Amino acid sequence: MSVPSTPEDRFGKPMEQSSSEHRPTSRLQIWETPLMGSNRSVLEAFAWEEVMCRLVGQGHEPVAHIWRHTDAFVAGLRDRKLPHAVEAMERIRNEGISVCVRPSGGAAVPLNPGVVNLSLILPNPKHAINIHDDFRHMAALIARSLNPWSNQAQTGEVEGAFCPGDYDVSVGGLKFCGIAQRRQAKAYIITAFVIVEGKGDVLAAEVRRFYEQAANGMKSGYPDVHSGTMASLQELAGVPSAAAYTASLVRTLRDQYPSAETSRVLTVNRETVEQTMQQMKLRYD
Repeated sequence: MSVPSTPEDRFGKPMEQSSSEHRPTSRLQIWETPLMGSNRSVLEAFAWEEVMCRLVGQGHEPVAHIWRHTDAFVAGLRDRKLPHAVEAMERIRNEGISVCVRPSGGAAVPLNPGVVNLSLILPNPKHAINIHDDFRHMAALIARSLNPWSNQAQTGEVEGAFCPGDYDVSVGGLKFCGIAQRRQAKAYIITAFVIVEGKGDVLAAEVRRFYEQAANGMKSGYPDVHSGTMASLQELAGVPSAAAYTASLVRTLRDQYPSAETSRVLTVNRETVEQTMQQMKLRYD
């Protein structure tokens, strides 16, 4: 089967590659969190990023955060407003799954060890808003990281997929990646989830079940999730594992950010992270 020489968007045009024009800096600190176990709240990852985003706004060098969780369900801010969202989230918690509402955009996403999360935490001293450039930059990084296995990645909303958006990344019309953003005063976070292992339809069924309970008969106000719209990179391109894709992702980051460092351990005050978790629970849950 022939493949195009460059990724394409859903209109058949070459997908814009990440370049120095979209790179605010060549410096980057890459931090890969060890797999978070079921005994750790998924909210911890978002709280850590919230704290780190403030630090980047104060002058800390930019950060790429790569992380995974064994079993979690992350709802969006709009999802939380559904009439029975609390009951739906509690049902998931009772199944032993960590649940939280994230502060960034986007809608519900289930997580497991086969889903790789990437966050770019970047400074924004001039308070500029270039959402489309930022999303294109992230989509290009995700697509380039897939190149060892396939260069057929496309961008554009996949109708019927969960967490839909204009910058969904897909192969053959099946979505494997969604992108969202979170802004603070002097820095911002671009986030992406990448389904590497497993069955996309299984994850879609989890999200559809959540909306059926949370919406309780409402016909609009949430994504209409269909089967046959989501897939893993294992299904789409034969990517062998989350670890293999993560290794390619790190290589891509180091190529795009020539001064990237991976040797130093990123630490933030544990008490500050816990305080931020509590604040986020009060604000969003």
